[in-house]
Amino acid sequence: MLTSLVIAREWERGTFEALFATPVRPVEILLSKTVPYFVMGMFGLALAVAGSQFLFAVPLRGSLWLLALVSSLYLLVALGMGLVISSATKSQFLASQITFLVTFLPATLLSGFIFDIRSMPWGAQIVTSIFPARYFVSSLQTLFLAGDVWPIILPNALVLAGMAAKATRKRID
Repeated sequence: MLTSLVIAREWERGTFEALFATPVRPVEILLSKTVPYFVMGMFGLALAVAGSQFLFAVPLRGSLWLLALVSSLYLLVALGMGLVISSATKSQFLASQITFLVTFLPATLLSGFIFDIRSMPWGAQIVTSIFPARYFVSSLQTLFLAGDVWPIILPNALVLAGMAAKATRKRID
């Protein structure tokens, strides 16, 4: 949500033109808009895992490093989607509405977080495959409840890596 507002805020304030006048390359601008949110997301992940362990006694049966890797892949995809939305719109309000409709609602309803994907109608099951949250939720469930089950985690991580690579290539181009 926050990354979808970054470039839109620059357009609204009129400071994006000033960025064009600086001797900074576009890749450096995108990194400066992405890295702080990536660090915040990983910090939030650490807090959530610590809270699940110490406050709720939820066991983490999988590897913490693998959890960090899968989470960083998902975070890269989410940040990329936010930057694409932010660069396509020039209004923070519109960017937040599009982000809510394109990412938050599908991630909540079609990721397997609330409703099991196998119990959804066949058409809805196919639609869920385009949302990165589906692969992340499946990996989280596996890592927390079953451990390092590679036949589940590896395909999900590869899909997230592919989505992250595609999002990164689109942002740089």
